[in-house]
Amino acid sequence: MPSLTALFQGILTSTIIQGLTIGSFSPLGTIHPTNCNIAQQQSVAVNIPQNQTQIQPTASPYQFTGLAYGVQNYTCSQAGNYTNIGAVAELIDVSCFTGSDIFLKLPDQLYASWYNASSDITVQDTINIFHDLNPPEVLAQHYFIPNPAGGLSPKWDFTSSGKFQGKSNAFIVVKGKGSLPSPNDPSKDINWLDVVRIDGDAADEVLRTDTRGGQPPSSCTPGQSPDISVKYVSFYHFFGGKLGQ
Repeated sequence: MPSLTALFQGILTSTIIQGLTIGSFSPLGTIHPTNCNIAQQQSVAVNIPQNQTQIQPTASPYQFTGLAYGVQNYTCSQAGNYTNIGAVAELIDVSCFTGSDIFLKLPDQLYASWYNASSDITVQDTINIFHDLNPPEVLAQHYFIPNPAGGLSPKWDFTSSGKFQGKSNAFIVVKGKGSLPSPNDPSKDINWLDVVRIDGDAADEVLRTDTRGGQPPSSCTPGQSPDISVKYVSFYHFFGGKLGQ
């Protein structure tokens, strides 16, 4: 099993932060959208399947894309199936690569590193390493927070790293708008999503696409099966908002 250091190096390599140049992009210091023109890149950034209406962004402009790795968390319901109880993920800024040949290969590359990592390595371990090093390529953290209705709401938090570090309104909390089974392998890959803002200024709409992993087993035993965390990778595309690029 890869060590934590090896996993970290794999994540860096998979996201083209280290040792690689694509076109006019160099690996360090140019990956953040402040350093490249992404204003016209929505069409190449978002890989939306044709002939469906479940995920169609209506907010604008396109702002940035984060390549996320993390876990989907589940608990066993009384019905004998796993119910989602949130997620934790780190987002790496890959906005400058949306027009490159390698862009759509990134989820597979990162998932291979993340899936094969030791089960002793948690997503929080890797988040802590990234934050200790504080590279500019860290875009945001994704997690769930309690909502007034007694449930949980997804949040993307940009306040602790990158361009928006220290800005208290640099986050987005969302509600669902649309859901689409993964066009790749819906038995293994979680749904693609379209969600819209209910709080925060980081964006007005977020799409989750190009998912890898994240699906729980098809059944469980109520009262016996423990809560589980299932590794996943995806793109998150952000649109609109009040913070600007």
